[in-house]
Amino acid sequence: MIKTAMEKLVIVGAGMTGASSAALLRKILPEGAVVKILDKSRGTGGRMSTSRCSKGKSATVDLGAQYISINLHYAKLHKSIHQELISKGLLQPSTCVIEGDKFGGDDIAQYVAPDGISSVVKYFVEQSGAEVGFDEQVAKVDIEDAKVKLTTLKGNEEVCDGVLLTMPVPQILQLDGSIRNLINSQPKVKENLENVSYSMRFAVGLFYNPGVTLSYPWAVKYFRDNPCVCYIAIDNKKRGKDSDSVGPSAVIHTSVRFGMNHLEEDKEAVKDIIMKHVKELLPDLPEPAEVKGHKWRYSQVHKSYADEPGCIVLSQNPPIILAGDAFSHSNLDGCLDSAQSVRDAFVKCTDLPSNRL
Repeated sequence: MIKTAMEKLVIVGAGMTGASSAALLRKILPEGAVVKILDKSRGTGGRMSTSRCSKGKSATVDLGAQYISINLHYAKLHKSIHQELISKGLLQPSTCVIEGDKFGGDDIAQYVAPDGISSVVKYFVEQSGAEVGFDEQVAKVDIEDAKVKLTTLKGNEEVCDGVLLTMPVPQILQLDGSIRNLINSQPKVKENLENVSYSMRFAVGLFYNPGVTLSYPWAVKYFRDNPCVCYIAIDNKKRGKDSDSVGPSAVIHTSVRFGMNHLEEDKEAVKDIIMKHVKELLPDLPEPAEVKGHKWRYSQVHKSYADEPGCIVLSQNPPIILAGDAFSHSNLDGCLDSAQSVRDAFVKCTDLPSNRL
């Protein structure tokens, strides 16, 4: 097999797996190699996204992942990465008051991101030196002349020596082009991809003006029996970021069952339903300056790819690799596992040096 020289790599998906893969691959790519990340959204983070108040305020809220849970196994396996994030101030131990279901157990260390959960993803993107193209949804993946050509919905094209796809598996299966033939030619791979499933939920972010006080004894509260709401966090308290100059913020997550029952409904209409339940749970909640609704169509992996390989190689020459938490599990360390598998896979497919791992 003639191994591919990696002069340009494109990663689809600016979430945790895409970002950490870019950072790991940068360490072994030749000097001058181009890494480009494409994402259909307008910002970095994926399901680790942080939303900003749009009314000129600096308040932010984590609409997706809420905290980083690290068990004893990963505390050892990924110790250097965790320590790097802690030393940079990107993660800090959680000390907030929690009511209801305690997240984690005695062998789980909980961390929060003081500057928002997306700051962790942005750090890895910065470490990679990657170019990032937002608002670019890849619609087609082709192999032409031993290169990979990606075409976006806008008609823009990227030609590269290898591609890493990290978006949710159903979106991979919707792609047009040569990739369809690649998947169809590998029946077991296709079956495993089609068997991957995700939970779905809605989130609502509340932004308040400076001076407003959310007077609750907790920062995080779980609700077992509500038909809609399962989780509310006073986001700034959860992250230890109380400030007189920045208004507080809060986030509400619905239950998975509620999400599935309202799967095809508009997020704005569902937002009103959610807020009605929130008002019943917290009748003294002040009126927010802004309310943002979000539908997490692919919230967390419900059923992973068989045997959780970290990534799979659809094509070796040129390399087309699929990765993400669907191929491991839905947390920071699952994404790091996937990224490390990606790095190893690219080394096997290309002339990248394994002695620099």
